Amino acid sequence: MGYRNKGYRKFGQKYDKMNFGPKPVKEGEEYEVDIKELSRRGEGIARIEGFVIFVPNTKVGDHIKIKVTKVAKRYAVAEMIQ
Repeated sequence: MGYRNKGYRKFGQKYDKMNFGPKPVKEGEEYEVDIKELSRRGEGIARIEGFVIFVPNTKVGDHIKIKVTKVAKRYAVAEMIQ
Protein backbone atom coordinates (compact mmCIF):
# COMPACT_ATOMS: atom_id res chain seq x y z
CA MET A 1 0.00 0.00 0.00
CA GLY A 2 2.59 2.57 1.00
CA TYR A 3 2.51 5.64 3.17
CA ARG A 4 0.18 8.50 2.29
CA ASN A 5 0.64 11.93 3.75
CA LYS A 6 -2.80 13.00 5.00
CA GLY A 7 -2.04 16.55 6.04
CA TYR A 8 0.56 15.60 8.61
CA ARG A 9 3.98 17.15 8.57
CA LYS A 10 6.41 15.55 6.18
CA PHE A 11 9.08 13.24 7.50
CA GLY A 12 12.09 15.33 8.50
CA GLN A 13 10.21 18.65 8.40
CA LYS A 14 11.26 20.78 11.32
CA TYR A 15 8.53 21.62 13.81
CA ASP A 16 9.40 25.33 13.75
CA LYS A 17 8.78 25.46 9.99
CA MET A 18 5.12 24.44 10.38
CA ASN A 19 2.54 27.15 9.82
CA PHE A 20 0.22 27.81 12.76
CA GLY A 21 -1.77 30.48 10.96
CA PRO A 22 -2.53 34.06 11.99
CA LYS A 23 -2.47 34.90 15.68
CA PRO A 24 -5.56 36.49 17.26
CA VAL A 25 -3.39 38.85 19.37
CA LYS A 26 -0.66 41.36 18.53
CA GLU A 27 2.32 42.51 20.55
CA GLY A 28 1.68 45.87 22.20
CA GLU A 29 -2.13 45.58 21.97
CA GLU A 30 -4.45 45.65 24.99
CA TYR A 31 -7.27 43.18 25.70
CA GLU A 32 -9.79 42.37 28.45
CA VAL A 33 -9.61 38.74 29.55
CA ASP A 34 -10.70 36.31 32.24
CA ILE A 35 -8.10 34.10 33.92
CA LYS A 36 -9.52 30.58 33.68
CA GLU A 37 -6.65 28.41 34.94
CA LEU A 38 -3.08 28.40 36.27
CA SER A 39 0.06 27.15 34.56
CA ARG A 40 2.52 24.77 36.21
CA ARG A 41 4.65 27.80 37.06
CA GLY A 42 1.72 29.58 38.72
CA GLU A 43 1.00 32.09 35.96
CA GLY A 44 -2.60 32.84 35.05
CA ILE A 45 -3.82 31.50 31.72
CA ALA A 46 -6.31 33.37 29.56
CA ARG A 47 -7.44 32.44 26.07
CA ILE A 48 -8.50 34.55 23.11
CA GLU A 49 -10.05 32.46 20.33
CA GLY A 50 -8.34 29.43 21.89
CA PHE A 51 -4.90 31.07 21.77
CA VAL A 52 -3.10 30.74 25.14
CA ILE A 53 -1.91 33.87 26.94
CA PHE A 54 0.23 33.62 30.08
CA VAL A 55 -0.25 36.45 32.59
CA PRO A 56 2.03 36.49 35.68
CA ASN A 57 0.74 37.65 39.10
CA THR A 58 -2.89 36.74 38.46
CA LYS A 59 -5.28 34.14 39.85
CA VAL A 60 -8.25 32.14 38.59
CA GLY A 61 -11.38 34.29 38.38
CA ASP A 62 -9.60 37.60 37.71
CA HIS A 63 -11.21 39.78 35.01
CA ILE A 64 -8.37 42.07 33.92
CA LYS A 65 -7.00 44.27 31.19
CA ILE A 66 -3.69 43.08 29.74
CA LYS A 67 -1.02 44.29 27.36
CA VAL A 68 0.68 41.63 25.22
CA THR A 69 4.47 41.75 25.56
CA LYS A 70 5.46 38.70 23.49
CA VAL A 71 3.77 36.61 20.81
CA ALA A 72 5.22 33.19 20.03
CA LYS A 73 3.96 30.52 17.62
CA ARG A 74 1.58 28.83 20.04
CA TYR A 75 1.23 31.24 22.97
CA ALA A 76 1.61 34.83 24.11
CA VAL A 77 2.85 36.52 27.28
CA ALA A 78 1.15 39.61 28.70
CA GLU A 79 1.32 41.91 31.69
CA MET A 80 -1.62 43.06 33.76
CA ILE A 81 -2.35 46.78 33.40
CA GLN A 82 -5.54 47.05 35.46
